[in-house]
Amino acid sequence: MRMRSLGRSGMDVSSVALGCMSLCGNAIYPGIPEAQAVATIDAALDAGINFFDTAPAYGDGESERRVGRALDGLKRDRAIVATKISSATLTAEDVMRELDHSLRRLRTDRVDLYQIHWPRPATPIDQTLRALEDAVKAGKIRAIGVCNFGRQDLGDAINVAPVVSNQMVYSLLARAVEQDVVPFGEANGVDLLCYSPLAQGLLTGAYRHADEVPAGRSFTRLFAGTRPQARHGEAGLETETFAAVAEIRSIAQSVGLSMADLSLAWLLHRATVASVLVGASRPEQVTRNAAAADVQLSPEIIARLDAATADVKAKLGANPDMWQSDSRIH
Repeated sequence: MRMRSLGRSGMDVSSVALGCMSLCGNAIYPGIPEAQAVATIDAALDAGINFFDTAPAYGDGESERRVGRALDGLKRDRAIVATKISSATLTAEDVMRELDHSLRRLRTDRVDLYQIHWPRPATPIDQTLRALEDAVKAGKIRAIGVCNFGRQDLGDAINVAPVVSNQMVYSLLARAVEQDVVPFGEANGVDLLCYSPLAQGLLTGAYRHADEVPAGRSFTRLFAGTRPQARHGEAGLETETFAAVAEIRSIAQSVGLSMADLSLAWLLHRATVASVLVGASRPEQVTRNAAAADVQLSPEIIARLDAATADVKAKLGANPDMWQSDSRIH
Protein backbone atom coordinates (compact mmCIF):
# COMPACT_ATOMS: atom_id res chain seq x y z
CA MET A 1 0.00 0.00 0.00
CA ARG A 2 1.34 3.43 -0.94
CA MET A 3 1.31 6.04 1.82
CA ARG A 4 0.95 9.78 1.29
CA SER A 5 1.36 12.73 3.61
CA LEU A 6 -1.92 14.37 4.59
CA GLY A 7 -1.38 18.07 3.96
CA ARG A 8 0.70 19.61 6.71
CA SER A 9 -0.71 17.32 9.41
CA GLY A 10 2.43 15.22 9.83
CA MET A 11 0.35 12.09 9.29
CA ASP A 12 0.83 9.54 6.53
CA VAL A 13 -2.36 7.96 5.21
CA SER A 14 -2.96 5.05 2.86
CA SER A 15 -3.70 6.23 -0.67
CA VAL A 16 -6.80 4.03 -0.62
CA ALA A 17 -8.97 4.55 2.47
CA LEU A 18 -12.02 2.73 3.76
CA GLY A 19 -15.14 4.88 3.53
CA CYS A 20 -17.22 3.60 6.42
CA MET A 21 -20.72 4.71 5.40
CA SER A 22 -21.43 1.26 3.95
CA LEU A 23 -20.62 -0.53 7.21
CA CYS A 24 -24.13 0.02 8.59
CA GLY A 25 -27.67 0.53 7.42
CA ASN A 26 -28.62 4.05 6.28
CA ALA A 27 -30.51 5.90 3.55
CA ILE A 28 -28.15 4.61 0.85
CA TYR A 29 -26.82 1.26 2.05
CA PRO A 30 -28.61 -1.79 3.48
CA GLY A 31 -27.58 -3.00 6.89
CA ILE A 32 -24.95 -5.67 7.46
CA PRO A 33 -24.18 -7.66 10.63
CA GLU A 34 -21.80 -5.94 13.02
CA ALA A 35 -19.39 -8.89 12.86
CA GLN A 36 -19.18 -8.46 9.07
CA ALA A 37 -18.36 -4.76 9.49
CA VAL A 38 -15.60 -5.60 11.99
CA ALA A 39 -14.19 -8.26 9.63
CA THR A 40 -14.15 -5.70 6.80
CA ILE A 41 -12.13 -3.27 8.90
CA ASP A 42 -9.75 -6.07 9.90
CA ALA A 43 -9.29 -6.92 6.22
CA ALA A 44 -8.50 -3.28 5.48
CA LEU A 45 -5.75 -3.25 8.10
CA ASP A 46 -4.37 -6.50 6.73
CA ALA A 47 -4.31 -4.98 3.21
CA GLY A 48 -2.26 -2.00 4.43
CA ILE A 49 -5.12 0.50 4.72
CA ASN A 50 -4.67 2.71 7.76
CA PHE A 51 -7.20 5.47 6.96
CA PHE A 52 -10.85 5.15 7.99
CA ASP A 53 -13.45 7.84 7.30
CA THR A 54 -16.78 7.89 9.12
CA ALA A 55 -19.38 10.38 10.41
CA PRO A 56 -22.16 10.62 13.00
CA ALA A 57 -24.64 10.95 10.12
CA TYR A 58 -23.87 7.42 8.92
CA GLY A 59 -26.56 5.31 10.55
CA ASP A 60 -27.17 7.78 13.39
CA GLY A 61 -23.74 7.07 14.88
CA GLU A 62 -23.73 3.33 14.14
CA SER A 63 -20.81 3.55 11.70
CA GLU A 64 -18.70 5.29 14.37
CA ARG A 65 -19.69 2.66 16.95
CA ARG A 66 -18.64 -0.17 14.63
CA VAL A 67 -15.35 1.50 13.76
CA GLY A 68 -14.73 1.99 17.47
CA ARG A 69 -15.40 -1.64 18.26
CA ALA A 70 -13.20 -2.88 15.41
CA LEU A 71 -10.25 -0.66 16.35
CA ASP A 72 -10.55 -0.96 20.11
CA GLY A 73 -7.32 -1.83 21.88
CA LEU A 74 -3.97 -2.26 20.16
CA LYS A 75 -5.39 -1.83 16.65
CA ARG A 76 -6.26 1.82 17.35
CA ASP A 77 -2.63 2.91 17.04
CA ARG A 78 -2.43 1.34 13.57
CA ALA A 79 -5.23 3.56 12.28
CA ILE A 80 -5.84 7.15 11.21
CA VAL A 81 -9.48 7.82 12.08
CA ALA A 82 -11.42 10.64 10.45
CA THR A 83 -14.91 11.69 11.42
CA LYS A 84 -17.03 14.81 11.09
CA ILE A 85 -19.18 17.40 12.80
CA SER A 86 -22.57 17.40 11.10
CA SER A 87 -24.72 19.78 13.17
CA ALA A 88 -27.02 22.31 11.52
CA THR A 89 -25.34 25.33 13.10
CA LEU A 90 -21.67 24.46 13.81
CA THR A 91 -21.50 26.63 16.91
CA ALA A 92 -18.61 26.30 19.35
CA GLU A 93 -20.96 24.45 21.70
CA ASP A 94 -21.91 22.06 18.88
CA VAL A 95 -18.24 21.33 18.21
CA MET A 96 -17.46 20.31 21.76
CA ARG A 97 -20.67 18.34 22.26
CA GLU A 98 -20.48 16.44 18.96
CA LEU A 99 -16.78 15.75 19.33
CA ASP A 100 -17.26 14.23 22.78
CA HIS A 101 -20.12 12.06 21.47
CA SER A 102 -17.94 10.85 18.59
CA LEU A 103 -15.03 10.08 20.90
CA ARG A 104 -17.30 7.91 23.05
CA ARG A 105 -18.71 6.04 20.08
CA LEU A 106 -15.23 5.56 18.60
CA ARG A 107 -13.83 4.36 21.98
CA THR A 108 -10.83 6.66 21.67
CA ASP A 109 -9.30 9.74 23.25
CA ARG A 110 -8.60 11.57 19.99
CA VAL A 111 -9.82 11.99 16.42
CA ASP A 112 -6.95 12.10 13.95
CA LEU A 113 -8.81 14.20 11.37
CA TYR A 114 -11.96 16.08 12.43
CA GLN A 115 -13.88 17.52 9.50
CA ILE A 116 -16.71 19.99 8.98
CA HIS A 117 -19.18 17.86 7.02
CA TRP A 118 -20.90 20.70 5.14
CA PRO A 119 -20.56 24.51 5.31
CA ARG A 120 -23.27 26.07 7.46
CA PRO A 121 -23.95 29.80 7.02
CA ALA A 122 -25.85 29.96 10.33
CA THR A 123 -22.57 30.45 12.25
CA PRO A 124 -19.51 32.43 11.14
CA ILE A 125 -16.80 29.99 10.06
CA ASP A 126 -14.23 31.60 12.35
CA GLN A 127 -16.28 30.62 15.44
CA THR A 128 -16.39 26.99 14.35
CA LEU A 129 -12.71 26.85 13.47
CA ARG A 130 -11.59 28.54 16.69
CA ALA A 131 -13.46 25.85 18.63
CA LEU A 132 -11.75 23.18 16.54
CA GLU A 133 -8.36 24.77 17.28
CA ASP A 134 -9.18 24.67 20.99
CA ALA A 135 -9.89 20.95 20.61
CA VAL A 136 -6.49 20.51 18.92
CA LYS A 137 -4.80 22.25 21.85
CA ALA A 138 -6.70 19.95 24.24
CA GLY A 139 -5.36 16.89 22.41
CA LYS A 140 -8.79 15.71 21.24
CA ILE A 141 -8.05 16.42 17.55
CA ARG A 142 -4.80 16.00 15.65
CA ALA A 143 -5.77 17.88 12.47
CA ILE A 144 -8.67 19.88 11.02
CA GLY A 145 -10.33 19.13 7.69
CA VAL A 146 -13.39 20.23 5.77
CA CYS A 147 -15.78 18.53 3.36
CA ASN A 148 -17.72 19.95 0.44
CA PHE A 149 -16.01 23.35 0.59
CA GLY A 150 -15.77 25.20 -2.70
CA ARG A 151 -13.18 27.81 -3.58
CA GLN A 152 -14.84 30.62 -1.60
CA ASP A 153 -15.60 28.66 1.58
CA LEU A 154 -12.18 27.01 1.56
CA GLY A 155 -10.51 30.40 1.19
CA ASP A 156 -12.45 31.73 4.18
CA ALA A 157 -11.49 28.68 6.25
CA ILE A 158 -7.73 28.69 5.62
CA ASN A 159 -7.60 32.35 6.59
CA VAL A 160 -8.63 31.30 10.10
CA ALA A 161 -7.11 27.89 10.81
CA PRO A 162 -4.65 25.35 9.35
CA VAL A 163 -7.03 23.18 7.31
CA VAL A 164 -5.14 20.15 5.93
CA SER A 165 -7.74 18.55 3.67
CA ASN A 166 -10.96 19.05 1.74
CA GLN A 167 -13.17 16.03 1.08
CA MET A 168 -15.06 16.34 -2.21
CA VAL A 169 -16.92 14.24 -4.76
CA TYR A 170 -14.35 13.40 -7.42
CA SER A 171 -14.35 10.70 -10.07
CA LEU A 172 -14.03 10.28 -13.81
CA LEU A 173 -17.71 11.23 -14.02
CA ALA A 174 -17.56 14.12 -11.53
CA ARG A 175 -14.63 16.37 -12.42
CA ALA A 176 -15.97 19.83 -11.52
CA VAL A 177 -13.42 20.20 -8.70
CA GLU A 178 -10.68 20.44 -11.33
CA GLN A 179 -11.85 23.91 -12.33
CA ASP A 180 -11.44 25.83 -9.06
CA VAL A 181 -11.07 23.62 -5.97
CA VAL A 182 -8.05 21.56 -7.05
CA PRO A 183 -5.87 24.48 -8.21
CA PHE A 184 -6.70 26.50 -5.09
CA GLY A 185 -6.00 23.57 -2.78
CA GLU A 186 -2.72 22.83 -4.51
CA ALA A 187 -1.62 26.46 -4.18
CA ASN A 188 -2.47 26.52 -0.47
CA GLY A 189 -1.33 23.11 0.73
CA VAL A 190 -4.83 21.65 1.20
CA ASP A 191 -4.96 18.04 0.04
CA LEU A 192 -7.99 16.45 -1.58
CA LEU A 193 -9.83 13.43 -0.20
CA CYS A 194 -12.11 11.90 -2.83
CA TYR A 195 -15.49 10.43 -2.00
CA SER A 196 -17.87 8.65 -4.39
CA PRO A 197 -14.82 7.72 -6.51
CA LEU A 198 -16.78 5.04 -8.37
CA ALA A 199 -19.82 7.28 -9.00
CA GLN A 200 -22.32 5.16 -7.03
CA GLY A 201 -21.30 2.04 -8.94
CA LEU A 202 -21.34 3.48 -12.47
CA LEU A 203 -17.56 3.03 -12.71
CA THR A 204 -17.62 -0.60 -11.59
CA GLY A 205 -19.19 -1.73 -14.86
CA ALA A 206 -22.36 -2.90 -13.10
CA TYR A 207 -24.64 -0.88 -15.39
CA ARG A 208 -24.60 -0.49 -19.17
CA HIS A 209 -27.70 1.70 -19.52
CA ALA A 210 -29.30 4.42 -17.42
CA ASP A 211 -32.50 2.44 -16.92
CA GLU A 212 -30.54 -0.35 -15.20
CA VAL A 213 -29.47 1.95 -12.36
CA PRO A 214 -31.71 1.66 -9.26
CA ALA A 215 -33.42 4.70 -7.77
CA GLY A 216 -31.06 5.02 -4.82
CA ARG A 217 -28.10 5.44 -7.18
CA SER A 218 -29.62 7.59 -9.93
CA PHE A 219 -30.43 10.95 -8.38
CA THR A 220 -27.24 12.89 -9.12
CA ARG A 221 -27.06 15.54 -11.82
CA LEU A 222 -25.86 12.87 -14.25
CA PHE A 223 -29.47 11.63 -14.34
CA ALA A 224 -32.72 13.33 -15.30
CA GLY A 225 -34.30 15.50 -12.64
CA THR A 226 -37.48 13.46 -12.99
CA ARG A 227 -35.77 10.46 -11.37
CA PRO A 228 -36.91 9.43 -7.86
CA GLN A 229 -35.13 11.39 -5.08
CA ALA A 230 -33.55 13.87 -7.55
CA ARG A 231 -33.35 17.44 -6.21
CA HIS A 232 -31.77 19.29 -9.13
CA GLY A 233 -34.47 19.62 -11.81
CA GLU A 234 -31.95 19.40 -14.67
CA ALA A 235 -32.27 17.35 -17.87
CA GLY A 236 -29.35 15.19 -16.84
CA LEU A 237 -26.57 13.68 -18.94
CA GLU A 238 -27.66 10.09 -19.27
CA THR A 239 -26.63 9.67 -22.92
CA GLU A 240 -23.26 11.36 -22.38
CA THR A 241 -22.63 9.49 -19.12
CA PHE A 242 -23.16 6.04 -20.57
CA ALA A 243 -21.18 6.85 -23.69
CA ALA A 244 -18.31 7.71 -21.33
CA VAL A 245 -18.88 4.53 -19.31
CA ALA A 246 -18.70 2.46 -22.51
CA GLU A 247 -15.40 4.10 -23.49
CA ILE A 248 -13.95 3.59 -19.99
CA ARG A 249 -14.97 -0.07 -20.19
CA SER A 250 -13.16 -0.37 -23.54
CA ILE A 251 -10.01 1.26 -22.15
CA ALA A 252 -10.07 -1.03 -19.10
CA GLN A 253 -10.29 -4.09 -21.32
CA SER A 254 -7.40 -2.85 -23.45
CA VAL A 255 -5.07 -2.66 -20.44
CA GLY A 256 -6.37 -5.75 -18.63
CA LEU A 257 -7.84 -3.93 -15.63
CA SER A 258 -11.28 -3.84 -14.07
CA MET A 259 -13.19 -0.58 -14.56
CA ALA A 260 -13.03 0.02 -10.81
CA ASP A 261 -9.25 -0.41 -10.59
CA LEU A 262 -8.74 1.80 -13.63
CA SER A 263 -11.03 4.53 -12.26
CA LEU A 264 -9.39 4.52 -8.82
CA ALA A 265 -5.90 4.52 -10.31
CA TRP A 266 -6.81 7.52 -12.49
CA LEU A 267 -7.76 9.46 -9.35
CA LEU A 268 -4.52 8.50 -7.64
CA HIS A 269 -2.60 10.08 -10.52
CA ARG A 270 -4.33 13.48 -10.00
CA ALA A 271 -2.73 16.50 -8.38
CA THR A 272 -3.23 17.03 -4.63
CA VAL A 273 -5.16 13.76 -4.09
CA ALA A 274 -4.01 12.34 -0.75
CA SER A 275 -6.44 9.45 -0.52
CA VAL A 276 -9.42 7.93 -2.28
CA LEU A 277 -12.26 6.89 0.04
CA VAL A 278 -13.81 3.66 -1.19
CA GLY A 279 -16.71 2.00 0.55
CA ALA A 280 -16.86 -1.73 1.22
CA SER A 281 -19.12 -4.02 3.20
CA ARG A 282 -17.26 -7.32 2.85
CA PRO A 283 -13.61 -8.26 3.47
CA GLU A 284 -13.02 -9.39 -0.11
CA GLN A 285 -14.25 -6.03 -1.43
CA VAL A 286 -11.81 -4.00 0.63
CA THR A 287 -8.93 -6.29 -0.29
CA ARG A 288 -9.74 -5.83 -3.97
CA ASN A 289 -10.06 -2.05 -3.61
CA ALA A 290 -6.67 -1.82 -1.90
CA ALA A 291 -4.97 -3.32 -4.96
CA ALA A 292 -5.76 -0.19 -6.99
CA ALA A 293 -3.09 1.68 -5.04
CA ASP A 294 -0.38 -0.23 -6.90
CA VAL A 295 -1.73 0.32 -10.43
CA GLN A 296 0.44 2.54 -12.60
CA LEU A 297 -1.09 4.20 -15.66
CA SER A 298 0.81 5.52 -18.65
CA PRO A 299 0.36 9.15 -19.76
CA GLU A 300 -1.38 7.79 -22.86
CA ILE A 301 -4.03 5.92 -20.84
CA ILE A 302 -4.59 8.92 -18.58
CA ALA A 303 -5.10 11.11 -21.65
CA ARG A 304 -7.59 8.62 -23.11
CA LEU A 305 -9.57 8.61 -19.86
CA ASP A 306 -9.52 12.41 -19.72
CA ALA A 307 -10.84 12.55 -23.27
CA ALA A 308 -13.50 9.89 -22.63
CA THR A 309 -15.05 12.00 -19.87
CA ALA A 310 -14.39 15.49 -21.26
CA ASP A 311 -17.95 15.90 -22.59
CA VAL A 312 -19.51 15.02 -19.23
CA LYS A 313 -17.09 17.35 -17.45
CA ALA A 314 -17.88 20.26 -19.78
CA LYS A 315 -21.66 19.85 -19.52
CA LEU A 316 -21.69 19.46 -15.72
CA GLY A 317 -19.83 22.77 -15.52
CA ALA A 318 -18.08 24.30 -12.54
CA ASN A 319 -20.69 23.33 -9.92
CA PRO A 320 -19.10 20.56 -7.81
CA ASP A 321 -22.42 19.72 -6.11
CA MET A 322 -23.61 16.52 -7.77
CA TRP A 323 -27.09 16.72 -6.23
CA GLN A 324 -28.31 20.31 -6.48
CA SER A 325 -28.28 22.98 -9.16
CA ASP A 326 -28.64 25.66 -6.48
CA SER A 327 -25.40 24.50 -4.94
CA ARG A 328 -24.59 24.46 -1.25
CA ILE A 329 -20.93 24.49 -2.26
CA HIS A 330 -19.35 27.92 -2.74
